[in-house]
Amino acid sequence: MTAEDSSRQFEGQREDEDLLFVFRRHIIAMRKGFYSLLIPMVIGAIPFLIWQDVLELLWVFVGFFALGLLLFAYHFVIWYYTYYIVTNQRIRQITQRGFFGKDVVELRLEKVQNISYNVPGFFGEMFKFGTIVVQTIVGDLVIQNVEHPDEIYNKLQDAVATVVGEGEDDQEII
Repeated sequence: MTAEDSSRQFEGQREDEDLLFVFRRHIIAMRKGFYSLLIPMVIGAIPFLIWQDVLELLWVFVGFFALGLLLFAYHFVIWYYTYYIVTNQRIRQITQRGFFGKDVVELRLEKVQNISYNVPGFFGEMFKFGTIVVQTIVGDLVIQNVEHPDEIYNKLQDAVATVVGEGEDDQEII
């Protein structure tokens, strides 16, 4: 590892780029993982509850529980390794695809035209999650199930305003 690499805070960081913040989706985005754990446990417990005096049926429950843990681990890996990096130049979305694949999407901050957010009703207010939409000429970057979308929205607005403000200073007035 060189001295230049040690000053970088994430893979792919440019020399003149400063990391502003990193965020990920709310834990509520893992609800499929929790269901994937709960449903096999319930199915595995049914035979054990019907025939209570047969101890061998405990292995059925243990097998379904192991299957549930494997499915939960799959969803956890996807949730944990999907995150967003915001620098003074760009927004970088890293999306985990299964255990081994990933997608990376970058959006330069000067291309951002508008940022908005939405909190979806009672549960969104209660658990503090929502959706952020970053609009550009090319298309929209929709980030669902963001934890504290109002705070992330304000930070993104500040980052874009800083870039737009620097761009205006560089232009000559004729």
